[in-house]
Amino acid sequence: MCPPHGTETNQKAKGRVSIIPERCKGCGFCIQFCPRKILAFSRDFNSKGYHSPVIVDPEKCSGCNLCGLFCPDFAIHSVRTSPGQDSEMEEENETTEGREEE
Repeated sequence: MCPPHGTETNQKAKGRVSIIPERCKGCGFCIQFCPRKILAFSRDFNSKGYHSPVIVDPEKCSGCNLCGLFCPDFAIHSVRTSPGQDSEMEEENETTEGREEE
C-alpha cells in the first residue's frame, strides 16, 4: 500500500557499486553522470596506468546503474539492494574480488 500523497517516507533507494579497476581506462563518465556524486578518481593507478573510480560515499548509492550504463569498458555497475541484503553482498563481493585478482 502506498503512503498518502504528500507524506514523506524515510526509505530511500539503496544500492551497491562494484568496480573492476583493471578494466578501467579512466574516462570519468561514471563519476560525471552519477546523480548522487558518490564516485571520485582514485589516487592509485591500475596496471594500465589509469586512475579508476573509488566510492567516496557508499551510503548515498541508489543502485540506479547510470555508472554502468555509461561505462564503455564494463568496469563498473551498481545494483539495488534491500535492507538485509547489504551484509550478504559485502561477503559475496569479498570472494568475487579475490577471484578477479587471480
